[in-house]
Amino acid sequence: MLLHKVYTRFSLLYPTLSSSPPPLLRSLPCSPHRAPRPLRFRRANHMNSSQAASPAPSRLARLAAFATAAESGAGNANGSSAPTFSSAAASPPQEDEESSNLGGYMLPPKEIRDIVDAPPLPVLSFSPHRDKILFLKRRSLPPLAELARPEEKLAGIRIDGDYNARSRMSFYTGIGIHSLSDDGKLGPETEVHGFPDGAKINFVSWSRDGRHLSFSIRVDEEDSNSSKFRVWVADIETGKARPVFQSPDIFLNAVFDNFVWVNDSTLLVCTIPESRGSPPKKPLVPSGPKVQSNEQKNVIQLRTFQDLLKDEYDADLFDYYSTSQLVLASLDGTMKPIGPPAVYTSIDPSPDEKYVLVTSIHRPYSYIVPCGRFPKKVELWTTNGNFIREICDLPLAEDIPIAFNSVRKGKRSINWRPDKPSTLYWVETQDGGDAKVEVSPRDIVYMESAEPINGEEPEVLHKLDLRYGGISWCDDSFALVYESWYKTRRTRTWVISPDNKDVSPRILFDRSSEDVYSDPGSPMMRRTQDGTYVIAKIKKQDDGTYILLYGRGATPEGNVPFLDLFDVNTGDKERIWESDKEKYYETVVALMSDYTDANLSIDQLKILTSKESKTENPQYFLQTWPDKKVFQITNFPHPYPQLACLQKEMIRYQRKDGVQLTATLYLPPGYSPSKDGPLPCLIWSYPGEFKSKDAAGQVRGSPNEFAGIGPTSPLLWLARGFAVLSGPTIPIIGEGDEEANDRYVEQLVASAEAAVEEVIRRGVAHPDKIAVGGHSYGAFMTANLLAHAPHLFCCGIARSGAYNRTLTPFGFQNEDRTLWEATNTYIEMSPFMSANKIMKPILLIHGEEDNNSGTLTMQSDRFFNALKGHGALCRLVILPFESHGYSARESIMHVLWETDTWLQKYCVNNSDNPTDHSSNNDSENKAVPATGGVPDQESFHEDGIHFTPRSLL
Repeated sequence: MLLHKVYTRFSLLYPTLSSSPPPLLRSLPCSPHRAPRPLRFRRANHMNSSQAASPAPSRLARLAAFATAAESGAGNANGSSAPTFSSAAASPPQEDEESSNLGGYMLPPKEIRDIVDAPPLPVLSFSPHRDKILFLKRRSLPPLAELARPEEKLAGIRIDGDYNARSRMSFYTGIGIHSLSDDGKLGPETEVHGFPDGAKINFVSWSRDGRHLSFSIRVDEEDSNSSKFRVWVADIETGKARPVFQSPDIFLNAVFDNFVWVNDSTLLVCTIPESRGSPPKKPLVPSGPKVQSNEQKNVIQLRTFQDLLKDEYDADLFDYYSTSQLVLASLDGTMKPIGPPAVYTSIDPSPDEKYVLVTSIHRPYSYIVPCGRFPKKVELWTTNGNFIREICDLPLAEDIPIAFNSVRKGKRSINWRPDKPSTLYWVETQDGGDAKVEVSPRDIVYMESAEPINGEEPEVLHKLDLRYGGISWCDDSFALVYESWYKTRRTRTWVISPDNKDVSPRILFDRSSEDVYSDPGSPMMRRTQDGTYVIAKIKKQDDGTYILLYGRGATPEGNVPFLDLFDVNTGDKERIWESDKEKYYETVVALMSDYTDANLSIDQLKILTSKESKTENPQYFLQTWPDKKVFQITNFPHPYPQLACLQKEMIRYQRKDGVQLTATLYLPPGYSPSKDGPLPCLIWSYPGEFKSKDAAGQVRGSPNEFAGIGPTSPLLWLARGFAVLSGPTIPIIGEGDEEANDRYVEQLVASAEAAVEEVIRRGVAHPDKIAVGGHSYGAFMTANLLAHAPHLFCCGIARSGAYNRTLTPFGFQNEDRTLWEATNTYIEMSPFMSANKIMKPILLIHGEEDNNSGTLTMQSDRFFNALKGHGALCRLVILPFESHGYSARESIMHVLWETDTWLQKYCVNNSDNPTDHSSNNDSENKAVPATGGVPDQESFHEDGIHFTPRSLL
């Protein structure tokens, strides 16, 4: 039930670090802002373990992110007892600063270590018929030795040559199969067996009929061939596994796509060509200088892509590792190579199993853009490998404008219609791909049969004035088309009748994507007998067209997720399910009704939900209609019982310009502000851009969500006696024609001042012991606050940030103006330019192999030198082998040690330079009740404007 294709095309996985909810593999749901890619759902049952760590994103992002496959989780935290609260914070780390300067990896205090080392929960996946459930087992944090494996950095991706796959992939250690009864009870576990001990499992995939699992395994041995991926298949009833290929010399090529079920008994596999030979050797003497030219005077503006090809040798190496031979492999042991070897990036069988849509990239390659922009060819083959026709051959795309909503020229988003046997659809831009060009229509959606009859021209399905955002298909008479425009935050949903041109398209929803209060929800999808996903139509007594809309239900008091029965023709809706508002936070995860090609009856509806509270970790439940019975499926233990009684509250306060702000305040177990006094406080956040003050002030999140604590979460310092203000909203607003970043510093400081004043007013934070921190753009925020608001904070922690915007001259984050178009903005936003103003201690941490656009490791190197050149109190920690997020246990533990040591020295023990808080009058010394008389609200996290709620498995 899990799609791997979305995240294996051109990018590595970055899992969340939160341990809640228990990981569940989902298919990508629909959204009125970003529609699903139905083709990716079809044989989409791949379950791949995550590849690299990153800062924990928001709860909403976690729930939506099926394309990121497995969410990291924590299991039973070894039963350690709850710490005794102390307002002076916990004891200092066991290693002293002297030893830290001698080199070596350090360990944080035990109370932090115990939480991070808790074993992870399994990842869950349901069978196509919803009668089986997989428990995919995982290990804890990987050792640094795995990150130290050699890797090739080629064309924007990183490849492990021994594996012939993307580097730094994590994996599953085992697969358990349980039957699932109608009352939610799980049967005894059947362990998948037959493969070598210690095998690493990836790309788990259900067959369409649910009788088999396919997956890959690798075993690390000195022989590099033993490390390569091999494709296996297991019988669901017995758990017995065996290799798909009888020959031991056939290996999976997992650099791009890997394998897919074309029917119940046949897999189409990307294999390493058997005649490939040894890798090309780098010449000792180059054949000539490296030359780039723009003698045609083309305008080519590019962001700071990393890991690009450098020369012809790199291009040859890229071809060597990424070239695949497609092979049809049957469960009876027969195999057949099809097509020539090529750099295949995706293989998509049609719903009727007759055709395969084959996408490949080819030369000429580029030294300035990643492989996603290389020349791309899309062809139509039969499933036996016979060439039918070329759909398109797109040229190298080095000149895509940097403006948001700019796209590649030519056919894009080519997919199979999921409700038809073999019908293709795609979109073509009418503005040359340049968002700055005004034209109507801007995009046109086309449709045609796989093999057009008598030279028929493609049919125009729909014309759009905004940028195409996808289609949710249902049947001949009903589909939803999405379009949006970032600059205005406008998003529209159209109702079309795909096969009846007499019915005119009409707008169903037209709204601001920033306005979460008006979000009507997203359609729930059902699985068809062809293995595709379409909108679930619901039967009622009348002849109306009813669908299910699932929404997060944002309100001024927090999110209250809902499920509505929606009449597409009249707009009437009936709320058939809603989350508990008082104590629990519940979400709809998937539609569990038996899959069928007929409309679903409301009286036969089954949904999978998750349920959690501030102190209870998420569990999964099965709910049935019409009696609304609820059956609990899982009973996962609390991941960190030592913090089971932590205190969590959503708080609301105002910025001086009247903008409503929110945050989540966490306090240690047993703490009382009136009895224990103010605490050292850590504020951790990430700015976001908005077009209106009203949207910026809307509440996102729920006061009842479980506090997920990941390996680098700031909430770990609750175990050290800190108050933690998580995700205080830092809205950067640009209304009308104004650009948000033109007043970035002013609004950043105003938001931080309001947050600091609020925690001091509540009596929970000591005014001279407030630290600030963040990751990536949050690190950029941290450095700017220490430069422009030194009166607010005693120290800062900045991880993997960018500090000099002149090093990202063609845009960054949500800024799409160039350095030359907005010079003052680039300069004023860069804390590097204000290094002489930073007088508070700042800890800089960065991965040595950061591959994120804009946050080159050089950013921290140069910023540290600028700080040191002005006598600032600073420390730079470069983590070997780590990229933008940190994943190795040694690295993560050392980051936590560095952070804890910094906070103990410059926050807990800060008394040399008391901060001037005279503007706070007497409020800083007055403890107030924890509620503060303010309604519960949630902190703002980096959700982006394209929220995609969970709607199916």
